[in-house]
Amino acid sequence: MLRKTVVVHIPNERLNNTATFFIKKANEFTSHITVSRESDSVNAKSLLGLLSMRLEYGMPIDIAAEGVDAAEALTALEQILDPAEQN
Repeated sequence: MLRKTVVVHIPNERLNNTATFFIKKANEFTSHITVSRESDSVNAKSLLGLLSMRLEYGMPIDIAAEGVDAAEALTALEQILDPAEQN
């Protein structure tokens, strides 16, 4: 399992739209992907799960992925939440 801590760098007013895009991107991968904050952990492919995290600008979260495309998934999802990380 691969894991990465990402700081959310999306303005709060755009987070719901970004969450939708994040979930669509997560569903492109076969890996099992989770998003965690403190003691909460949700399936990254679930809109209700991700919205229940109540993400905010500047909040650190952990993204974990397990599967054949785990590394690609982590990179793609990190770039959605922190566009400055694009390489």
